[in-house]
Amino acid sequence: MSDTGLRVVWVYPDLLSTYGDQGNALVVERRAQQRGLAVQRTDVRSDQQVPTSADIYLIGGGEDRPQRLAAERLLRDGGLSRAVDNGAIIFSVCAGYQILGREFVNDLGEPQRGLGLLDVVSTRGEAERCVGDVLADIDGELGLPELTGFENHQGITHVGPGARPLARVRLGKGNGTGDGTEGAWNDTVFGTYMHGPVLARNPQIADHLIKLALDVNALPSVNDQWYEALRKERISAALQPA
Repeated sequence: MSDTGLRVVWVYPDLLSTYGDQGNALVVERRAQQRGLAVQRTDVRSDQQVPTSADIYLIGGGEDRPQRLAAERLLRDGGLSRAVDNGAIIFSVCAGYQILGREFVNDLGEPQRGLGLLDVVSTRGEAERCVGDVLADIDGELGLPELTGFENHQGITHVGPGARPLARVRLGKGNGTGDGTEGAWNDTVFGTYMHGPVLARNPQIADHLIKLALDVNALPSVNDQWYEALRKERISAALQPA
């Protein structure tokens, strides 16, 4: 964190901001401010360079063509990869998650190189789309409560040995591989298929990103009444019989 506060970057909102994913940036900003932290938030469009010295980077979902354009521009820019080398934290959703991997299938039906920041490879499923609410148990090493979110994707993502599944699904498809995995993570880079926006439904994940950025084990407590009410509502709705 710099002298001006926690530096948060929302990456390519003009290309990757589907299903309200920009709410993730708002939640991180708000959760930091509730702890008395100054926050310097920057929205970086696709015609701008990605700064390399921020603390937390957030990437959302997008349609197939914008995803390809975003991947091409992020590779040319190189700023996001340099930021990770500098110790930055990245949280990505859906198309953004695939872009952080080693390879995905683009809108032309061709394999496209990703940033290689997560050891995952994404292909396109031939079966029906993965759509609906998801409940999943987050990797115990992260010490976080169950994951709740909404998925809408055709992609199938395989997690390689250099990453770990973010969660194991109890309801929903997650990575779509049939092995029960959802998302992936390594030390500082996280990916998920969950919309919602996912950090509004799982504020403890936002807190975890902030703790990693500050290199602390705990944050001051805040009033989570509204967040917990939303979580209970969405979990209850997901568990209702169809």
